[in-house]
Amino acid sequence: MSHSFLFNIISRLILIVATSVGIGWAFTSEQHAFAGIGLCLLLVILISNLIQYQNRVNERISYFFEAVKNEDFSLAFPSHKNDRIIQELNQHLAEVNEQIQRIQLTQHQQEQYFRALIEHVGTGILTYDDRGFVIHANRSLKNLFGLEQFTHLQQLEKVDHQLAQLLPQIHQHGQRLVTFNGKQGKVNISIKSSTFKNKEKNLVLLSVQDINRELDEKELDSWMRLIRVLTHEIMNSIAPVTSLSESLSSYFQKEGQPIAPEQINEKIIGTTIRGLDIIKEQGRGLISFVESYRKLTRLPNPNKQPIEVDGLLQKMHLLYKAQNQDDKIHLEVNTTSNDLIIHADEKMINQVLLNLVKNSREALAETESGKIEMLAGRNKKGQIEICVKDNGPGIPAELLDEIFVPFFTTRENGNGIGLSLSRQILRLHGGSLNVRSVPNKETVFCLLFND
Repeated sequence: MSHSFLFNIISRLILIVATSVGIGWAFTSEQHAFAGIGLCLLLVILISNLIQYQNRVNERISYFFEAVKNEDFSLAFPSHKNDRIIQELNQHLAEVNEQIQRIQLTQHQQEQYFRALIEHVGTGILTYDDRGFVIHANRSLKNLFGLEQFTHLQQLEKVDHQLAQLLPQIHQHGQRLVTFNGKQGKVNISIKSSTFKNKEKNLVLLSVQDINRELDEKELDSWMRLIRVLTHEIMNSIAPVTSLSESLSSYFQKEGQPIAPEQINEKIIGTTIRGLDIIKEQGRGLISFVESYRKLTRLPNPNKQPIEVDGLLQKMHLLYKAQNQDDKIHLEVNTTSNDLIIHADEKMINQVLLNLVKNSREALAETESGKIEMLAGRNKKGQIEICVKDNGPGIPAELLDEIFVPFFTTRENGNGIGLSLSRQILRLHGGSLNVRSVPNKETVFCLLFND
């Protein structure tokens, strides 16, 4: 079509130029003045024809793009038998229009598919703009909040006032755990957010998941593990006392009747005294165990103050060297920056670090070239991490979930509350205590601070 269109334009321009030359020739000669007038009329006709021809092409193209702009793909392009150029143009525009219609149909089908998919997922999906108007909310989300219709975030006031205040600002945090009072009682939800732009609008996308069941299962699992440990510890203390009491009682009675005082000799008295001493020791051990439990459950609220991490670790290093001057285990401190500052209770964090270093030292007791590192820096999310790393035998994978259970210990003289207490302290600071271990290579405990 491009060659034919170009030929038509050039041929018309040649005729216009030729007619213009003829007009000039005619008016230079008085004998051909009337011919010049006729040529002028012909020139007007030729110019008018060129303009009309060009307008016909431009009108169709403009009409097509206007329809595309308004998303109107129902337009039709009739055939022109008298003008092959216009006919070819109409044919090409019709083909482009059909292609756009197919693309639009495919996009519409994909949109319907994804909408149906979003409606069927168990996770609540919510999209809203910066004015709080809801663009989309799937069925799971409406059921979770107990709303039949959800068009604006203000409707959350009917569900829970704090939720209505918190949700419009949740995108500033990325991910949060939120509790609100629903129709079925207290509901715990996990919210993840992301922001994006669509047609010059800033939109927020939230995924909301009910984690009540997961929390209940984890809580039940934690209780079961704690009960197993408590039962084990208590039975270890009570069983010998019961057995020893029965043995001592047998010295002072026969066939269910008390023996005569004259039958009691020095051997019975000595055995009884030793037995009572053992019972006393077991009783003290049980009291100590209960005190440990009370200590674990009655931690004070931390008195948070700004702390320079490098200075904190250097103090720990000096303290370790002072207490273990003849120790062959090497301790070193490495920080990625000297300006790392955490807001924490220094005494409580010292307690955690001392416990972790002590555990590492005990783990390295039979390791040649034992080494402990205290590391500090920021992780990929920009959060401050303080890690205690050793090159000891490591922790078996099956025990990684057990070591934080209160009173669980693999050491003969351990009480099993150090790591549990340390994790509890980090939780009071809004952080966490995590562990990773490669057997026979390394073990790393990391204190993570969110602020």
